[in-house]
Amino acid sequence: MERSLGELEVIIRNRICAVCSERTLDGNCGLEDTGACALFRLFPQVAQAIQSVHSDDINPYIEAIRRMVCPVCADQAPDGSCETRQQVQCALDAYLVLIVDAIEEATGKTFDRQALNGPGASQPVTLGPPIQ
Repeated sequence: MERSLGELEVIIRNRICAVCSERTLDGNCGLEDTGACALFRLFPQVAQAIQSVHSDDINPYIEAIRRMVCPVCADQAPDGSCETRQQVQCALDAYLVLIVDAIEEATGKTFDRQALNGPGASQPVTLGPPIQ
């Protein structure tokens, strides 16, 4: 299923912003500078990186983000380190499993959630409500 970049961004905002630790009590973004959120500042690259991977394992998605998104992020140092990511203040990094799941679901692919639980797991992981 094809979705426009705008449609994917709306889906991600609905899914991720609702659970983001920066959200205020009234449901708005609590960041002083909303442009500081790497997830939405670099959303075209994020969507492209996620859509370039086809796996039930999260590691290839992490690798794609590190290869295609992090190098163009102003928060990453020239040596590849990222203080924002290290301090768990990067929404892209903190919510990556939810972001990948939402984009893949919105475009017609779903994770094998049994694989996310590991070998022999009996209950699938629930990563959020279905995309409509």
